Amino acid sequence: MKPWLRLIGIIAVALQTGGCWEDYGPVARIPEPIMPAASVANAIQSGDVLKVAVYGEEGLTGSYTVDPAGNIRMPLINGVHAAGRSKADLEREVIRRYASGQFLQDPKITIDIVSFRPIYILGEALRPGAYPYSSELNVLTALTLAGGPTFRASRTSVLIQHAGETNWQEYPLTAAVSIAPGDLIRVPERYF
Repeated sequence: MKPWLRLIGIIAVALQTGGCWEDYGPVARIPEPIMPAASVANAIQSGDVLKVAVYGEEGLTGSYTVDPAGNIRMPLINGVHAAGRSKADLEREVIRRYASGQFLQDPKITIDIVSFRPIYILGEALRPGAYPYSSELNVLTALTLAGGPTFRASRTSVLIQHAGETNWQEYPLTAAVSIAPGDLIRVPERYF
């Protein structure tokens, strides 16, 4: 057996048994930075906190968290499916439900998103974990929230799994890559 083949085999076994080899699932390489679709980033999802203001009805006004099933529970009309909807679409549905049940005549309702679901940073970051989403967040600012990269982190690429997707996608580690609420960001390890 050639010496360089033996060396490659030893390195592969050492990485696998040394805990340095992690498989997070399939990875798709993205040649150009692709931003999350605006509809995905702006759609209400589980974990978002909404402020529903019903004018003239203080007992109905309040903050509601979208549950794991994608619903918000409101007085009188119970569950309203919110996940995947825009704020305007959800406002129309809540107005329709209060008006059709003859609970309110000509209801005036506004809905605002108080806080989005968090982003999650994994891998070679100094402080991996969940962090609050804020608008205009990109992959570099997200990585700074986690204390920056470790000395073993890749300096050229990052893996992102957008909400609702099953595959990781590889992106360049630049400010041009936007982050959406609920994204999983994995900082891979560099090998050389």
